[in-house]
Amino acid sequence: MIEFFFDCSSPWTYLAFHNIQPLAKEFGVDIVWRPILVGGIFNTINPSVYAQREKPVPAKAAYMLKDLADWSRSAGLKIKMPPSVFPVNSVKAMRGCIWLGQDMVPFARAVFEIYWGEDQDISQDAVLTEVCRRVGIDPKALFDGIAQQGIKDQLRINTEEVVKRGGFGSPTIFVDVNDMYFGNDRLPLIREALAKRKAA
Repeated sequence: MIEFFFDCSSPWTYLAFHNIQPLAKEFGVDIVWRPILVGGIFNTINPSVYAQREKPVPAKAAYMLKDLADWSRSAGLKIKMPPSVFPVNSVKAMRGCIWLGQDMVPFARAVFEIYWGEDQDISQDAVLTEVCRRVGIDPKALFDGIAQQGIKDQLRINTEEVVKRGGFGSPTIFVDVNDMYFGNDRLPLIREALAKRKAA
């Protein structure tokens, strides 16, 4: 089993979301999608992210843009960095993923695409309405759903859980519960772990 804790506000998460699906299919492993709010993690245990944004190292920032462009080209994805609104408030989108449950993948993919590929602000109801239109979801049902206290609570619970299990950002990926990996660039290591598990 793969658990994939994610927030659509991260470009590296978009890459990992895209890249892990064929990998899981190759090894016949199910993915349990676990939406989180990465800002909640940063506020709780990883505030250094904010300090790095306020005072970036120029050479490192320039390389990060190149690195992201290289990875997005490799994956065949369109990623605009930085988008017009960054960081973005993704809480409604992530609650939408919670509300959709096992049917969240097309919605999450459309959220990633409209934000990172088309530079539209996913904190806006009009943009999420367009996401719903693209994937065949009734937007009123979605907005009613994400207003439920149980949906709000579950997003908080997921976020708290990944922190308790050692996570500090998005994406955080677990193989067989305890084997944790962070980030898109760890997928080759996840492949090795799945291959070892299959051989055993």
